[in-house]
Amino acid sequence: MSSAKKKTSAVRLVPCPACGQDSVYAPENRFRPFCSARCKGIDLGAWASEEFRMPTEAPPDDEPFGDPRLQS
Repeated sequence: MSSAKKKTSAVRLVPCPACGQDSVYAPENRFRPFCSARCKGIDLGAWASEEFRMPTEAPPDDEPFGDPRLQS
C-alpha cells in the first residue's frame, strides 16, 4: 500500500463574467475567470472605453470645484 494518495480535485466551474457560460477556474485555463480569449478581450474593451464606472455625485456645473479659495 502506497502512502502517497492521488489527489482527486473536482473541477471548479464559475460563470464567465462576459457571456455567463461555464468556465473552468483552474491554472490550466489561462483566460480565467473568462471562458475564452474572446470574452477576456470583450471585458478589456469595456474597461478601456470606460463602460464600467462608479457612480459619483458631481457638483452642479455652476458650482466651483476643488479649490476651497473659490468657495465662499
